[in-house]
Amino acid sequence: MTRLQRLIRISWVFCRYRLDTFLPIAELPAPLKVFFLLAPWHLFPQPKLSRGDRLRLALEELGPVFVKFGQILSTRRDLLPDDMAESLKTLQDRVPPFSSDVARNIIEGSLGAPVAELFKEFSADPLASASVAQVHAATLLNGQDVVVKVLRPGIEKVIRQDLALMYLMANLLEKYWTEGKRLHPVEVVADYDSTIHDELDLQREAANASQLRRNFEGSSLIYIPFIDWDYTRKNVMVMERIYGIPIADVPALEAAGVNLKVLAEKGVEIFFTQVFRDSFFHADMHPGNIFVDVSNPADPKYIAIDFGIVGTLAPDDQSYLARNLLAFFRRDYRQVAQLHIQSGWVPPDTRVNEFEAAIRTVCEPIFEKPLKDISFGHFLLRLFQTARRFNMEVQPQLVLLQKTLLNVEGLGRQLYPELDLWSTAQPYLEGWMRKRIGPSGLIKSLQTHLPSWLEQSPEMPQLVHDALLQLRSAGPTEKQNQDTLALLREQQLRSDRRWRRGIAAIALVAAAVIGTQPEAREWAEHAPVWSWVLLAAAGALVWRGSR
Repeated sequence: MTRLQRLIRISWVFCRYRLDTFLPIAELPAPLKVFFLLAPWHLFPQPKLSRGDRLRLALEELGPVFVKFGQILSTRRDLLPDDMAESLKTLQDRVPPFSSDVARNIIEGSLGAPVAELFKEFSADPLASASVAQVHAATLLNGQDVVVKVLRPGIEKVIRQDLALMYLMANLLEKYWTEGKRLHPVEVVADYDSTIHDELDLQREAANASQLRRNFEGSSLIYIPFIDWDYTRKNVMVMERIYGIPIADVPALEAAGVNLKVLAEKGVEIFFTQVFRDSFFHADMHPGNIFVDVSNPADPKYIAIDFGIVGTLAPDDQSYLARNLLAFFRRDYRQVAQLHIQSGWVPPDTRVNEFEAAIRTVCEPIFEKPLKDISFGHFLLRLFQTARRFNMEVQPQLVLLQKTLLNVEGLGRQLYPELDLWSTAQPYLEGWMRKRIGPSGLIKSLQTHLPSWLEQSPEMPQLVHDALLQLRSAGPTEKQNQDTLALLREQQLRSDRRWRRGIAAIALVAAAVIGTQPEAREWAEHAPVWSWVLLAAAGALVWRGSR
C-alpha cells in the first residue's frame, strides 16, 4: 500500500467517525479553519456513539500501529479527557495470524537451517498473534519446551508510513494548538516511535529479558523465562515456554487456592523494586503478559513475558519521584511544590505558595477517604492535571512509569479489591531513601565516584593555567580579565577545598570500615609502626600538594 493510499484510508476513517469534532478548529489559522469547515466529512452523519467509542473504533479500524498508539494515549489524561481515555483502555490488538509457511521461511532464513533440523517439534498453529509478531510452540532437540516468536513480515514498512503521518499531525498540533507547546505532541509521537521500533528488534527484547532475569535471579516474587541466544536473531526469538494461570483469570486462581492478597501485594513490591532498586522496569504489564505460578498457592509467584517495552529512570528522577511520593504520604504539600520546581518539572518562576495551595485543594479530599479506596494511579493523574495550570511540561521519562503503575494497580485491585497500595509503597520508599542517603549509600557513592575524582583532581591546576593563558591571548578588556581571574581563583580555591574534604572523607570512611570489620581491626592492631609513619607522610604530602 502506497503512502497516498494509506492517507486516503485514514481520511475515510476520519470522516466516517467524524473525528474532526475533536479538533480545536477555533484555534487554527484562517486557511486551515476554512478547509475544515468546508471539508467533505460534513456530509457524513455523526455516529450515535460516545466520542470515546468513536475514537476507539477508528483506531481499531486503522490497524495495529494506531491501536498501540491509542493504548499509550489511554494513560495520558493530560492530553485526553477522562471519558476518552477510559474508552481507549479497552482497545484490542485484533490481528489475524500470518501463514505458518511464511513463519517457517522466516525462521529458516534467519537461523540458516530447516525447521526440522532446528526443532524436535514445531507447531504450525500459532499460540498467539499480535500486531508486531506471532508465537509458535516448539521443542528443542534436547527436549526443552520453547516458544518461537517471529516478526510479522512487512510490518516495518507499515509502521514507517503511519509514523510519517503521525509526525505530520503532531507538528500541526504543536504549531497551531495553544496547548501544543506545553504538551509536546511531537515528543509524544517520537516516544512512541522509539517504543515501537524497540519492539521490532527481537534481539533487544531478548536482552531486556536477560537483564530482568538477572535482576530477579532466585527471587520468590517473579520468574523470567530464559532466552536461547543460539536461536535468537533480529526477527526470530526462542524463549523458554512457561506454564501458569493468566493473571486475569481470577476464578481459576481462586480454584487453585491462591492467596490473592499476597499475590496483589507482591505485584506492588515487584513494581517498586524494578523502579527504585534496578531502575529498569517491565513497562508493558497488561494482563496478557502476566501469568501466575500456583505450585505453592500460599506463596504464588508471577511469571512475565513480552519484554519489548522497558523503562528506565535517571538517579535524579528516582530521587525526586521518591521524595515527592513520601511528601504526599506525609501531606507535606509545600515540599511537593518545591520539589516540582527544583526538578524543573514546572517553571522556576512558579509561586510556591500558589502551587502548594492548588496541590492541597486536589489532595485533601482524596486523603479523607480510607487508603484502600484511593487509586494511586488516578491520584497521580489528578496531580498532573492540576500542575497543567502551572505550565508543568510533560516528562517523557515518567509516561511509561505512569502507564505501568496504572496497570499494576489495576491488576492488584482486580485480584484483591482491599489492596492498600499506599501502605505497601511507603515502607519500601522510606527504606530506599534511608539506604540512598545513609552510610551505605555514602560508601557506595564514594566507590562509584572516587576513582574519577582522584583521576581528575591532579589535572585541575593545569586546566586553570591553560584557561588563563587562553584568556590572556584573547585580549579582552581589563575589567573582563579581572572578573575572570577572580572567578578562576575562586574555582581553584573551591577545587582545593573539595580535594581536602575528599581526603578527609576517605580517611573517615577508612576509619569506619576498620572499626566495623574484624579483619580490618586486626590488621590495624598488628600493623608495624613504620607503616603508620609512611602512611602519615603520604597523607601529609597529598594534603600539602592540594593547597
